[in-house]
Amino acid sequence: MRIKTTILFSLIASLGLASMAFAAEDGRSLAFDKKKGNCLACHAIPGDPKAEAAGNIGPPLVNMKQRFPDRAKLRAQIWDATVANPNSVMPPFGRNKILTEKEIDLVTDYVQGL
Repeated sequence: MRIKTTILFSLIASLGLASMAFAAEDGRSLAFDKKKGNCLACHAIPGDPKAEAAGNIGPPLVNMKQRFPDRAKLRAQIWDATVANPNSVMPPFGRNKILTEKEIDLVTDYVQGL
């Protein structure tokens, strides 16, 4: 019975990691999608080798976990950056319904991992 339990926990753990990897890939896809997140239009993402043709309007997305240790603050920034900075040129992805709640969560997870 102990061996079966160990195998079950290993399987559950590996599935959890797999779902996290899929979530990160979904977040990246949204961030790079020109009709959705389009982060690359304004931000360089030097930590992601798939990030090409980056913009230079916004700050580079580096050390995001250190810059935004509170995930909720990063999510709020993506939701509507004008709340923290009324002069921000970043589109309010949540307020303007460019991204859904789930999509904002996926992008937030991807960006915070940079």
